[in-house]
This record gives sequence, C-alpha cells and structure tokens, in this order.
Amino acid sequence: MSDQSLLQGPIHAVHTELGATFAAFGGWQMPVSYAGTVAEHTAVRENVGLFDVSHLGKALVAGPGAADYVNSTLTNDLRKIGPGKAQYTLCCTESGGVTDDLIVYYVSDEELFLVPNAANTAAVVAVLAANAPEGVTVTNQHRDHGVFAVQGPTSEAVLQGLGLPTDLGYMSFVDAQWNGVPVRVCRTGYTGERGFELVPRWADAEALFRALADAVRAAGGRVAGLGARDTLRTEMGYPLHGHELSEAISPLQARCGWAVGWSKPAFRGRAALVAEKESGPARRLWGLQALDRGVLRPDLKVLRDGNTVGETTSGTFSPTLKVGIALALLDTAAGLAAGDEVAVDVRGRALRARLVVPPFVPDHTK
Repeated sequence: MSDQSLLQGPIHAVHTELGATFAAFGGWQMPVSYAGTVAEHTAVRENVGLFDVSHLGKALVAGPGAADYVNSTLTNDLRKIGPGKAQYTLCCTESGGVTDDLIVYYVSDEELFLVPNAANTAAVVAVLAANAPEGVTVTNQHRDHGVFAVQGPTSEAVLQGLGLPTDLGYMSFVDAQWNGVPVRVCRTGYTGERGFELVPRWADAEALFRALADAVRAAGGRVAGLGARDTLRTEMGYPLHGHELSEAISPLQARCGWAVGWSKPAFRGRAALVAEKESGPARRLWGLQALDRGVLRPDLKVLRDGNTVGETTSGTFSPTLKVGIALALLDTAAGLAAGDEVAVDVRGRALRARLVVPPFVPDHTK
C-alpha cells in the first residue's frame, strides 16, 4: 500500500513536526517512534507516555434496546456493567473465530460507543448493522473522534494538570470538558500501566494533543509511537488481532475465554465456542521467554524434542526484561506446562526458551 493511499489521523502534521518515523498500520499512516522505541517504552513503564491511537475505530449503536441487542451479538456480558463503565469483548464469527476484539463504552441502555481495531471497523459495523432491530442504528464514526492514550505511573498527574478528571475506577469513563470542548476520559489502556484514554472530537484533537504533549514532557515523559505500544502490549501478553486473534483463532485458543459470557443464551458464535470449550481447544496461547541471546519474531516454528508443536504469533525484544520474548500458539496435545523448555527455529538456529503464562511483567493497570 502506497503512502498516498493510507489514511491519516487528525494530528498527522503534529507527528511530522515532532520528527516521527511512520509506517502503515491497519490502512493508516501512523507514527512508529520519535526518540526510539526503547526510550519511549521505558518512559511508559517508569513515568508517562502519550500515544496517538486515533486510527482505532469508533462506532455508535443507538436506539431503544441498543444494549440488549449488542449483548446478544458480542461475546462478553453487558449485564455485568452499566452506564459509565467499559468492557472488553469480541465480535465472533458463527464458527467461533474472531472478527475483532473491541471495547464497548456503555453510555446508556440506548447508547453504546464501540472502539474496534482500525482495519476491522467496517466489518464490526456490518455485523451489527445486518441484524439490528427496528429503531436501532449502527453508525461508523471512524473519523469523527481522535483517541489519545496517556499511560504510565504519573499519568494521573498529567491529566490533573490539565483540569481533567482522574477519580475513575479501572474500565470506567466520564464525559468531561477541556477548554470548553467535550472530551471522554476513560480509565483504559493497552500497556499494562495505570493510564487513561481520551476521546475528543476530530476537530478538537490537535489542541488537546499539544497540551497533553507539553504536560507529558514537563513531567519527564515522552510522546510515544506504535513501536513502543507493541512492545508494551507484548510484555503484557495482550492479543493483537491478526496475530493472537483472527477468524482462524478462537477466544479460547487466545486465553480470552474470560471475555465470553458463557451463561448468556445467545451471542454470535456461541454454539461453536461452547462446543470447543467442552472438547478443549486444540491449541493455546503461551508466552516464550528466551534463554539464549536473540530476538524472537512472529511466524517461527516452536519445537519440543525436535517436533514442531506450534508457531510464534508475535515476538520482540523486551526492554523491561532485556531478553527476547514471544507469544505462540502451541498444540495442547503436546502436554506443555509453564516452565517447560522449548526451542524456536530462528533461521535454522534453535534458540532455547521457557514457557510462561503471560504477562511477562507485573500488571499495574488497576
């Protein structure tokens, strides 16, 4: 895909001004890094980082019975939350694969705001629109809002300095005002650190981002790109659609069964997932922590006693642990357990690794 055909977010000019390097992601031209991925990653773990993730999708489901309808389609159980709360969930195929994973913001019984992945927004909207009951509308708002993530131990102080609310429980949100314009403040994120995500209107995004960037730098943090976002989420073992989740990889295989409302009478893919749960998934997601020097990458064969037992789905160098780490789908029939040693075929070299149940580093989200 050429740069000319890639979509750009609301503050692309700001990223250029800040000296970002860019890459294609989900059909969008997005900043990969500014000062270097390791420095940006470390800033988030130790202080605070600011990400522009405006490429993420946005959609609105509204009308009488909207919450009940979404609950009958997506996997997780919206009855566990209510207005002002957010929930991680999945949009599955009828065969139990994953069209996308997303966050649902429960505004009211008649209004749900969805944040899917960039490349899958149209597909999620199409699934929901196809069977929407009379009076329920499903609107693609991909370019109506920006999304910024302020993540790290001092993220709360950054928002307080801008007069934004921070007294929120994890997976909660509130609609606030900043300099007279609306912004949704959410206690969510994708880094494993305490943090917030802010959803301004597209037209208001640049002013808010500049103010956040100034506050983050004043606090000793950094503006961060998607390179650091990927190393941070890999250390946490968070799935990325197209790697750990896909239409060929079910929630159970990806260790996301906790995001399925098993007691619900209906949701898309329920019969297939219940059957898989009863029989047990044929493969399961594991973490690999390298015991030898080397960087693990996606799509590498994983071996046990010389036999292939699966392959890596994501891999990187962990800036926190200073070793190679990976996520991998491994055959359950191999009888593997945490602490077992396997080998990863890195261009013909057998790199030793230890199996771990993610995350690789402590979870500080709550």
